Amino acid sequence: MLKRAVTLRADGCPQLLVKGRAFPVKGNLYLVGFGKAVLGMAAAAEEILGEHLILSAPGRDMLLRPHSRIEVIEGARNNLPDQEALRGAGAIRELAEGLTADDLLLVLISGGGSALLPAPTPPVLLEEKEKLTKMLASRGAAIQELNTVRKALSLLKGGGLARLAYPAQVVSLILSDVIGDPLDVIASGPTAASSHSVQDCLQILDKYKLLTSLPKSVETVLSSSPASPTSLEDYSHVFNVIIGSNTLALDEAKRQAEDLGYATLVLSAAICGEVSPLQNCRVLCYHVQKTLGWRLLASPGKCLCR
Repeated sequence: MLKRAVTLRADGCPQLLVKGRAFPVKGNLYLVGFGKAVLGMAAAAEEILGEHLILSAPGRDMLLRPHSRIEVIEGARNNLPDQEALRGAGAIRELAEGLTADDLLLVLISGGGSALLPAPTPPVLLEEKEKLTKMLASRGAAIQELNTVRKALSLLKGGGLARLAYPAQVVSLILSDVIGDPLDVIASGPTAASSHSVQDCLQILDKYKLLTSLPKSVETVLSSSPASPTSLEDYSHVFNVIIGSNTLALDEAKRQAEDLGYATLVLSAAICGEVSPLQNCRVLCYHVQKTLGWRLLASPGKCLCR
């Protein structure tokens, strides 16, 4: 997917071509990444960029070529932020803060990126933020709600990474694991303008009856946060592109199946929730398939077994 989206034109003035859009490589080209799929993405990116890549910092080194320029920091075991993930986020933050207008930052983002990019806003501690996230999850908060709270308490999420990288050009390649592909929710949107305000965060905390039991540090950060989301104008140096998602996978599966002569029907790219209520939908799909004589029905999504 990454190789389809990205090419490097090295003749003359080097240019990074992303989905048909050209980005001149005037200075240094840096790579950072986070998420469960980032290592494969990073290996593909390094193959494309070659000697133009200066330094990068994503997750495990088994897929990388010998003498790779990629620095690997592995953390967030069991998908929970930890000290190694905190160190990795610190390295990414330090790199971003040192960029200039001539630099180009390529960011690789995939599911699990929230846990792998922890950077709590002081004085919030990692342990405090993680405890709050666990309490929300245990009370049934959806991923959109969890990430809204995470963004409000982070230096890098909610567009923070993009703001720190200014004035460098930022290009983000994103594998979406969130239905509907909202850029500011996938991995908590480190390079996307947030569509949520601190008031949204407070409403979520109130909904799950956590507003009156917050750590003092969390109260301090929320009370001093801007009332409105950051303006879209602050992200004019950012180009976000989704290179993989449920919808894109379904479109490709449908095309491949039809090339083989199958009649296909994409039922939905947005099925989510607990498995048990969705069983009737699966039974209906089976009867539709038998009645119409269709050989392939597709409807991936996110389901939860309890």
